[in-house]
Amino acid sequence: MPHVVCEACIGCKRTDCVDVCPVDCFREGPNFLVIDPDECIDCAVCIPECPEAAIFAEEDVPEDQQEFIALNAELAREWPSITRRKPYPDDADQYHGVKGKLKFLKR
Repeated sequence: MPHVVCEACIGCKRTDCVDVCPVDCFREGPNFLVIDPDECIDCAVCIPECPEAAIFAEEDVPEDQQEFIALNAELAREWPSITRRKPYPDDADQYHGVKGKLKFLKR
């Protein structure tokens, strides 16, 4: 089963996870990352690298974030691949720990 990037990544978009992915399955949007479910090999090396604890195995996605499974699949078809870590956004810290961030997602 693929892994899924969930709400905690919105606005924070720290890309530590991207550097360790052996198959380059991350896709980058304006203020969020997603994992392409067709490319993910379920290796889980990205999970401990995510400073926001935003990545879950699909079967472990919290009940209140199930919509992110479909959202990752949808946006992975639209957004470009990201294969290297980048500096995180200047305003990333203001989004850390904020709940209900889906309204801030930029497509």
